[in-house]
Amino acid sequence: MFASRKKPHISSILYKKLKSLFFLLVFPTLLLIFISAMLGEKKYVQVFFPDDFSVTAELAVTDEERQLGLMFRTEIYPDQGMLFIFEEEGYHSFWMKNMNFPLDILWLDKDKRIIHLESQVPPCQKTPCPSYAPLLPTLYVLELKAGSIEKKGLKLYDRLDFILPNGVRAR
Repeated sequence: MFASRKKPHISSILYKKLKSLFFLLVFPTLLLIFISAMLGEKKYVQVFFPDDFSVTAELAVTDEERQLGLMFRTEIYPDQGMLFIFEEEGYHSFWMKNMNFPLDILWLDKDKRIIHLESQVPPCQKTPCPSYAPLLPTLYVLELKAGSIEKKGLKLYDRLDFILPNGVRAR
């Protein structure tokens, strides 16, 4: 005798496919988002110079990120930097405490124009550490490998270009 096989109901097939899709796509994506948030994933942006050269800059947006900056790092490469984003324009000063290498520091106004430069700023060797500050209010500060200002021929009022990622903004 032949046993008759019932055809599966359409809704049960659809349910199984949706369940598989969830576990293959949606669940891993949500898990990745959760883990990234828990680990405090760093954000980066491409910063373009007038000569079309660019660096990948790590963003320092929170007070904690700005205070830590590049402290305790062992090196920075020519195509790397750190871009500090402030909530409002101000006379944002920097020092080189706990740094292991010199930096070039560029202060930018709200239009992303260089309004102050410090070249070859050495790590602080003893306290009190000197502070470096602009003469005009700034909204952004970019730290680069020492020698970048000279190598790229950067000067006052040059405009840099970058687009902040979603959720990151200066006022």
